[in-house]
Parts: sequence; C-alpha cells; structure tokens
Amino acid sequence: MALVQPRRSVASVVVAILAIIVAVVIAKVGYERYSEKYTIERRDDGVAVDRIVRATFSNASALKVGALSGTVQSTASDVRGFGMLASDKVVKAPFSVDYFVDVSGVSGADYKWDQANRVLTILSPDVVAAEPNIDESAATVSQTRGLFVTRAAGEALARQVSIGARRTAQAESRKPERIAAARENARRALAKLLGGPLEAAGIGNVRVAVVFPYERQGSREQWDRSRSIGEVLGNRN
Repeated sequence: MALVQPRRSVASVVVAILAIIVAVVIAKVGYERYSEKYTIERRDDGVAVDRIVRATFSNASALKVGALSGTVQSTASDVRGFGMLASDKVVKAPFSVDYFVDVSGVSGADYKWDQANRVLTILSPDVVAAEPNIDESAATVSQTRGLFVTRAAGEALARQVSIGARRTAQAESRKPERIAAARENARRALAKLLGGPLEAAGIGNVRVAVVFPYERQGSREQWDRSRSIGEVLGNRN
C-alpha cells in the first residue's frame, strides 16, 4: 500500500498540470479571437489605423463558371423611445454573385468514354452560388429618415440594410433560371477545359457531355457500361 499512494499523487499532479496547460491554451485562443474582433489597433497618439488584423489563405479547386451582377435595393426601419423615435433607411448598391463548380472531388471514375459515339461523359458536381458581394461603398442611394436618429438606431439600420441586401441578392442568385444559366455555361466551360487535353492526347472529334447530379438519377447503369477515360488513354500506344 505504501507504493500505491505516491503513484496516485504523481498521477494527480500530471492531470492537474495537463488541466492547467489546456486552460492556458483555451484562454490564449479566446484572448486572440477577442483581440481580433473587438480590440481596435491604434497609433501611439491614440488614432485608429487601417491594417489587416488577420488573413488566412485556403486552398481551393473550384472552377468559376458564371457571375451575376446588378443593383440591389434594401430597406430597414427602427423604432425607439416608446414609439416616438421612428427612423428608416434605404440603400441601392451594386452586387455580384459568382457561380462555381468544385472539381476537387472529380476522380477518374467520373469520366466515361463511349467509343461508338465518341462521347466523353463527365459526372460533374452541381453548380454552387457563392455568397453575394455587396459593394456598399459604391451605393448610388443611401437615405436615412427620422426626426432624431440615435447612434444606436443608425447602427441598427445599417446592419439591417446590409443583411437585407445580402438576403435579396442571394435569393435572386438561387432562382431556377439563374442556376440553369450557370449550369449551361458550366457545360461549355468544362467541355472547353477537357477538349484541349483530349486533342493533345490524339483523341480528336470528341463530344464532351457534362451530366449534373439531378440529371443522372436512375441512370448510373448507363454510365457504368462505358470505359473510364483512364482506360482509354491507358490503351493508347
């Protein structure tokens, strides 16, 4: 029994040290995130400065296949002071939404070759609309009305307008006709992208067919009867 107690004491100390290390790490990460979002960087004289607080580079393998742009109008309203201080805001600003196809997950099994008809079929991921970009700095209209607009009300109106503009542009970008247009352009872009390598490999006079997920329900057997592009190129001398 004399040896058990020291071992338990050592284990308790180790657990306590690990707990302290974890707590320190969590506190450090929390402080860094708080500083990034809420601490204002200033010069020695106290004046706030323009600077990049945080920047992260991420890898991406998405093919841009289209862009929607135009002007969005967004409105907001605010009531304070027991209904006595009513205000509203309207903004018209340029917006843009990019459409992408994420080709990072496309593998050799997603390319099928029909020798008889000389058709290369690619089972492509669907088109995805990115988050809208609202350029409020280039707004053509920015009107705020109200007998007395407090600073808090002004901030709330600006926030509502930004959210509303983003929501309206997002809804427009996801309309069926917009997605359909992006898909058609994706077909042309992917066909052009694959046409060059095929010609370079000596496989000319080939039609590239792009098939999106919604089009291939119940038709998987049809694609599986064809050879993969890897088999086609592998059999060439």
